[in-house]
This record gives sequence, structure tokens and C-alpha cells, in this order.
Amino acid sequence: MFDSDTSLSSSSDEEIERIPRRRNLKNRTNPFEIFDEQEFKMRFRFQKQTVLWLTDLIGGDLRPQTRRRQPISELNQILLTLRFLATGTFQQVIGDLFGVHKSTACVIIQRVVRKIAELKPHYIQMPTPEELQSIKLKFYRLRRMPRVIGAIDGTHIRTQSPGDPQAEIFRNRKGYFSINCQAVCDADLKIRNIVARWPGSVHDSTIFNDSSLCARLENGEYGEDFLVGDSGYACRPFLLTSLVNPRTPGEQAYNDAHKATRNPIERCFGVLKRRFPCLSVGLRTKMDTTLATIVACAVLHNIAIMAKDDEPPVDPAVHIPQEVEVEPAHIRENHHNENTAVRNVLIRTHFN
Repeated sequence: MFDSDTSLSSSSDEEIERIPRRRNLKNRTNPFEIFDEQEFKMRFRFQKQTVLWLTDLIGGDLRPQTRRRQPISELNQILLTLRFLATGTFQQVIGDLFGVHKSTACVIIQRVVRKIAELKPHYIQMPTPEELQSIKLKFYRLRRMPRVIGAIDGTHIRTQSPGDPQAEIFRNRKGYFSINCQAVCDADLKIRNIVARWPGSVHDSTIFNDSSLCARLENGEYGEDFLVGDSGYACRPFLLTSLVNPRTPGEQAYNDAHKATRNPIERCFGVLKRRFPCLSVGLRTKMDTTLATIVACAVLHNIAIMAKDDEPPVDPAVHIPQEVEVEPAHIRENHHNENTAVRNVLIRTHFN
């Protein structure tokens, strides 16, 4: 009899232990309902319509695989990530805004930025043969510089120290840790090529020389057309730089036209960092997530241009640090070098 009672008691205890605890679920607000269009765009950097379109594009890959808990919807996963890109703040703060734990917010941000970065082949492409004439015409209208298919430059994206023995290679010439991100844009500020994987100490010319775009240009894929870049690059037949010391009116006219034609890439970086302040504030994520985030921001930048989603208003809750520009050291020019031949001919035939 004693054994039977003991067995019954043990069984009852097991049933009690199996009763799941009541989970304290946080309230999740719906930004589409509580914000008007301007407030929404200020916080998430896009119009509601563009966010819905993006959800249709990648939402299927974000759909929760279980219903055991209260899952966060595909739309809210995208909004959570956009808010992170719009602030660059700690993931715990972003999680609190959406009623999810810090670890959940971290997983969501990693997943969403990777899915957006995977869209790069579809939204970041060098001009097709059908686009080239239109792109060259738009550059020509800026300051009558012919045959330009893109403006190239690098910009530094702040990161935290990787913490390994080689961390110092990420410290740039301005003294902070960064990724030196190279991009090419057209006259409409649309990013046509991006390389986001080099430490901040690496020089712009090194990044370009190692890129697949440089190989394509060297192989003559774009004929006699060329890019324009600053003096951080070497003058090449397919990448024209300005003259350090113009001596003639023709050379000065060329420099003036070159500066105005190269200006879109500087404006492009400015628009990109204002739309996504995380690129200015700095990224505190793991390195692979940081690189994916940079590419994802570039993809979203192009989507905004295609959707005619204008630059959003400044969010007063986000402080963007002002950077002091440091001019790169000029490359010593040899005017007898064959790399300057195309530039010299252009000055003689077009600007004299």
C-alpha cells in the first residue's frame, strides 16, 4: 500500500512539473498605426509603401517556422532592422522598442541584413550597354566631361575594434577603427559597384587594383570610357584623376570639370550616411554582420532611388558625429608616364 501511494504521489509531482510557466509577453506596437507618414519616414527612413514592398520581396525568407511562441512578424522584423540602421544604437534598446529580448533582436538584425545584402547582384550593377549612353550624357551635362561612366571614391565606416592581434590594421589615418568602403556611382547617385571588406588602413588605390571592376576595365570591357577619381588613385587610361599642379588654362579647365563630375560620389556617401546614421555613428556588430550591413545599406539606398523615396527628415533623437576630412596624400605624378596619356589627350582636344 505504501509503495502504491508513493508511486501515485510521484506521478502527481511529474504532472505538476510539466505545466508550462505563464510567459510574460511584452506588448508589440504597430508603427504603421501609431505614426503618420512623416513620423514613420523619420524613424524608419522609408515611406510605408516602400517598406511594404520590401516585405513582399524578402518576407517569405523571414517567416517564422514555429507557432509555439508568439513570433515576431516579417514586417516587424524588417522595421526592427530599419530602426537599427536608422540609429546605430545598441541592439538591446532596439529590442525594447519592439518588445523582444536583446538576443532575439540580434538574431533578427543579422538575418534581415543578410537577406537584403543578398539582393546586391540585382540592385547594384555596373551600367549595361543599353544604359551607358544615358549615363554618359548625364555626367556630360554636369561640366562637359565626356565618356564618364562613373565616379569612384572610398569612405570609412566606423566599427568597433575586432579585438584580435591584427586589430590595428583596421585603424585608419584618422585614428579610429573602420572599414574602407569603395563605391562607384552614377550622376543620379545610384551605387553601381561596391567593395566593403577592406580594413581602414588599406589605401584606396590598393582596394581598386584588387577589385574585379579594375580587371574588367583593364580588359577593355568599357572601351574608351572611364571613371573619375580623386588623387588617392593613380591616373590610368580608364580612371582619370585631377592634376596636382595645373599649369595652363586648359589644365585648369580640366580640373574644374573633373571636380564637378566627381562630386556625385561625395554627395552619394553623404546621402547614404544621412539615411542610415549607423554608418556614421559606427557599427558594434561582429565583423561579418558589419560587412553585410554596409552592403545592405547600399542596396536599400538604390531601392530608395528606384522607388523615388526622397531623403527622410533628420531624426532629432539621433546624433550624427561630424567628421573632419583629411585629404589623402597625393600620388607623385610623372607627366611622361603612359598612364596619363588619355588625360593629356583629353585636355588638349577638349579643354584647351
